[in-house]
Amino acid sequence: MPDGQAIKRRFTGTRRRSMHFRATIAAMLALACAAATHAQGFDDTAQFQKQLAELSTTPLGPQGQPWAQHLGGSMIETTKYKKNGPVTLCFSNAGVFNPWRVVGLKNLQAEAELHKDRIKQLIVVDAEGKDDKQISDIESLVSGGKCDALIVSPNTTAAVTPAVEAACTKLPVIVFDRGVNTKCPITYIHPVGGYGWGITSGRFIASKLKKGDNVLALRIMPGVDVLETRYSAAKRIFDEAGLNVIGSEFTGSDRAKTKAIVEDYINRGKKIDAIWMDAGDTSTAALEAFEDAGLPYPVISGEDQQDFLRQWKKDKLTAIAPSYPTYQWRTAIIGAIDVLDGKPVPGPEWILPQPAITQDTLTKYIDERMPPLHYSLCGCQDLPGYPGRWDGKQ
Repeated sequence: MPDGQAIKRRFTGTRRRSMHFRATIAAMLALACAAATHAQGFDDTAQFQKQLAELSTTPLGPQGQPWAQHLGGSMIETTKYKKNGPVTLCFSNAGVFNPWRVVGLKNLQAEAELHKDRIKQLIVVDAEGKDDKQISDIESLVSGGKCDALIVSPNTTAAVTPAVEAACTKLPVIVFDRGVNTKCPITYIHPVGGYGWGITSGRFIASKLKKGDNVLALRIMPGVDVLETRYSAAKRIFDEAGLNVIGSEFTGSDRAKTKAIVEDYINRGKKIDAIWMDAGDTSTAALEAFEDAGLPYPVISGEDQQDFLRQWKKDKLTAIAPSYPTYQWRTAIIGAIDVLDGKPVPGPEWILPQPAITQDTLTKYIDERMPPLHYSLCGCQDLPGYPGRWDGKQ
C-alpha cells in the first residue's frame, strides 16, 4: 500500500496535468474566439464545387461496404501510433438528442464488438448537446490516461476546436460527423458533406418549382458546419433559380415545434410550394400541418428515416431523401483501429460516399421491420444484434 506522501505526490501530479490541460484549452479558446468570424465561413465556392464533383466520384474500397470506402485523396502514415495488444478507445459524443444520433451510436458500439480482439474497452461520454460539457469531457478523457485513441463527434464547430487541439498534443484524435476548425486530428471522417446535401436537395426542389415560387427552410440549429453548409448550398441554388426563401426557421429537431412553425406560416396566409430541411427527422411533422389544413403536400426534401420513406410511398409525395449516412459511425471505429495498427488511413479527410434516395430507389430502402425513425442507410444489417438492437422486429 502506498504511503501518504506517495498518494499526495500522485494526486498533485494528476491535478497539475489537469490544470495544464485546462490552461492549454483556455489559450486556444481565446485564439479561436479572436478568429471566429474568419473561421466560420460557411459559404465557400471552392468547397461547393469540390463537393459537387465528389457526389459523382466513384469510391475506392470494398464493394458493397461504403463505410470502408473513400473518395480518393491522400493517405496519412500512422506507424508512430502503432500499439500492440488490446487497446482502449474513448469517444466524446455530442449527444444522442435526435434519432439519427441514436441509430449512429448503436452502429458505433456494434462495430466495436466486431473488434473484440483489439478493443478491451470502449469508453463513451455523452455531452448532452452542451459545448461546455464536451470540453470538460474531452479534458477528463485525455487527462485520465486510459485512452489509446480519442474519437470526437463535436457538438458545435468553433467551441470544441480548442479542446480537440489540446487533445491532439497528447494522443491520436479522429473527428467524424461534424468538423472542427483545425487540421490536427489524424483524419476527419464524413460523407461528402453539407454542400453535397444542399446541392442534392436544392437542385431537386428547384427542378420541381418555377421562378417566384416559395420555399420554407426548416433547420435544426445554428453553428454546426455540416448544417450551415447544407443551407448555404441550397440557398445558393434557390437564389439562382429565382425562388423565394420565405423563412429560415430553427426547429431543434422537435416535432411539435416543427409542426407549429409550418402551421404559423400557413395561418398567416403564406403560400408554401416546397419544404427544404437540413435534417429530415421531423419531416412527417411538417407534412402533418398541411394535412390538418386540408392543403396539398408541398415538394419536400426529407431524409432516409423510415417514417418519411413510408409516407412518401403511401401519399405519392414529390420528394427526395438526401442522406448523411449513419454508417459513418462504423468508420470511426474502423479508422481508430487502423491508426493503432499503424496502417495508413485516408486523410486529412476520409470522405465517404453520400447517396440520396430517389423515387426510383425508394422501395428498396423501406423495411417494415424497422421502427419509424430508423435510418435506412445505416449500413448496420451485418452488425451484431440486427435488427433487434435497433429496435426492429425479428
